[in-house]
Amino acid sequence: MLRGDGLYVDDINLPGMVYGIVLRSPHGHAKIKSIDVDSARSAPGVLTVITALDWERAGLGDLPSHPGLTRRNGVPMYLPRYPVLAGDRVRWVGDPVAFIVAETAAQAMDAAEIASIEYESLEAVVSTLRAIEPGAPRVYDDCEDNVGFTQSAGDEVAVNRGFAAAAHVVKGHFVINRVTAAPMEPRGVIAHFDKDCSRFTVYTPTQRPHSFRAQLAKILQVSEDAVRVITGDTGGSFGLKSPVFNEVPLACHAAKITGRPVKWISTRTEGFLSDAQGRDNLIDAELALDARGQFLAMRVKMVVAIGAYLQFNMPVFFPNVGSMAGVYRTPALHVDMAAVFTNTNPVRPYRGNGRPEAAFVIERMVELAAHTLNIDSTELRRRNYVAPSQMPFKTGLTFKYDCGEFEKNMTLAMAATGVEGFRKRRAEARKKGKLLGLGISNTIERASSPGNETAEIRFDRAGQATLLSGANSQGQGHETTFKQLAAEKLGLNPDDIAYVQGDTGLVERGEGTGGSRSATMMGSALCLAIDKIIEKGRAITAIVLKAAPETVTFDRGVFSTPGSNRTLTWREIAGASEDPELNLADNRPVLSVSATYNSVEANFPNGCHVCEIEIDTETGATRIVRYSVVDDVGTVLNPLLLHGQIHGGVAQGVGQALKEDIRFDDAGQLITASFMDYAMPRAHDLCEIDVDSNPVPTLTNPLGVKGAGEAGCVGALPAVVNAIANALSEFYIGEIPMPATSEWLWRAINKRPRDTNRSTS
Repeated sequence: MLRGDGLYVDDINLPGMVYGIVLRSPHGHAKIKSIDVDSARSAPGVLTVITALDWERAGLGDLPSHPGLTRRNGVPMYLPRYPVLAGDRVRWVGDPVAFIVAETAAQAMDAAEIASIEYESLEAVVSTLRAIEPGAPRVYDDCEDNVGFTQSAGDEVAVNRGFAAAAHVVKGHFVINRVTAAPMEPRGVIAHFDKDCSRFTVYTPTQRPHSFRAQLAKILQVSEDAVRVITGDTGGSFGLKSPVFNEVPLACHAAKITGRPVKWISTRTEGFLSDAQGRDNLIDAELALDARGQFLAMRVKMVVAIGAYLQFNMPVFFPNVGSMAGVYRTPALHVDMAAVFTNTNPVRPYRGNGRPEAAFVIERMVELAAHTLNIDSTELRRRNYVAPSQMPFKTGLTFKYDCGEFEKNMTLAMAATGVEGFRKRRAEARKKGKLLGLGISNTIERASSPGNETAEIRFDRAGQATLLSGANSQGQGHETTFKQLAAEKLGLNPDDIAYVQGDTGLVERGEGTGGSRSATMMGSALCLAIDKIIEKGRAITAIVLKAAPETVTFDRGVFSTPGSNRTLTWREIAGASEDPELNLADNRPVLSVSATYNSVEANFPNGCHVCEIEIDTETGATRIVRYSVVDDVGTVLNPLLLHGQIHGGVAQGVGQALKEDIRFDDAGQLITASFMDYAMPRAHDLCEIDVDSNPVPTLTNPLGVKGAGEAGCVGALPAVVNAIANALSEFYIGEIPMPATSEWLWRAINKRPRDTNRSTS
């Protein structure tokens, strides 16, 4: 990868390949009065143009949505169609209207320029808050309040009792702004249709190839066996590339029509217009405390954006609101959420998937409570932590923690940051016209929700091992981790193990990667497969050496028995396994096994982040000067890759807290559609990130691991904002918006209110 030898979708070029482009809506909300693509169809190089009418005539399906949810009092949710192409109405700027395929991408773009589509513009609603106000424009005519579904968790009656007994009540209003994934590799697809066997081969970056195949087959009205999905080196995803987007089935259908492979690759601006986006929540929280600062109850009301269409698995974030209980003993909690449609890009899970938002709420509330009670926030945390002796601990929401050392995490992280010298550093900074702030977040999340994963190990007759993985990397380094694990337990050199992932034609089964599940699920499946293949190796050795199977031992890649001076290596066993006379109990002498790990329990990674930030009083410019993390992700399989995951997650949290922000105007036009407008974090925005581990292995899986993929992002969001609030404490007491831009900070320091509004506010 470092040499540039990675293989991404746009690196693949098939013989006879042609190119597709998507003609998208320029309106945030409009009726389609007419579509005339005859001129585009006859343009030079154009092979086909597909509209909603063509799609319907072909008998093809819609994109998958997420049924089964409800509104208040059990009323069924409002679930609209999710069409591959808009036929009668467009509902966001970027909504696909037609797919044009030509010999070259330039010819397809030229044809798009001469297609004639007549729109009748309608009033749009882009603000999440505005969407639920009386009289707001309707995204769907028959959905009067724009509410798609509601969900709640916790005990509202117990919460009310807690508030009735409270000595103090602290309130907070939080805007979790909208962001986009902006992965290194944009979305893309190459679709090929083999008419001889009526089979689609689809090259596309996705986190979950097998579920992706199932969804795509349903859209195309074919069996799963008629679709092969191949994912190469995926350049980032963060939740974005899990579902089937419009362009993939369009490319498949176009490949079938033209008889040629069809490639579509998103441009960066097109990605801003067409990718699903993340976050965009409005949250009101109240925390009840007794006179000693003990947490009694917390109630939370949320309004979250769906966007124009409800994507598959979009509501999966709600089970993660359990993170809102944090690492504290709060006995009663209740969360109420309403999800609303807006004329914006669809919203879906983005790194952390509800965990960073929940962590942000509880950790900001702790800081606000500490200010109200005039207690140091670290002391307030210590008074309310769940202690190791209280494990397993059932929270007032939905989680049951099995293990963890929350107070120790904070103690270690504070020591790593040098908190004892903070006051001196703050005074020195003030003399230079700088404000120094210290922010702490001690957060927990759920990883590896119940499910399953499959691993397969094969030896060829020459003794070369192949590991086939149902998990699928998007940059996490699965190949390194799982080859190391297999090499250590099998006594092989990692170079003697081939690794295969992301190909439904080679990997029989797999759930894929997401929700910090791979180390737990794939790692455990691999351990089961290793145990099985070692047992098979013992059985073959016993036959070859004419020994009882129970006498065969295995150590560092060598099988032996006390009754013989002979030993067998994997290579020798692999060769012997091909003997047709060999008779094993499972009648499968070939040295190949598969194993599926079924998980019924989640695990709970947790950790403390300490951020020290400097703000220039003259400009509002920020600089992170110190950042320390102590994480408990259970057993650490590869420290370097773990640190990389934490670093990347911290960068994304810092980006949202200080820079990143998706903005629309009132008509639904995206005004942050390039990196000129959407500010991504850069290397100089971060300092050296000190990462240490306080591993408390879990008993919920064979390896004792806890998920790590989201941990950095979960902790960073509240840590950075808490640091800003601490730095501004002498000038401004109130909620800190995200992103906390230099302009906003300058205005807060100089007490000049901002006169612009966010789309979510």
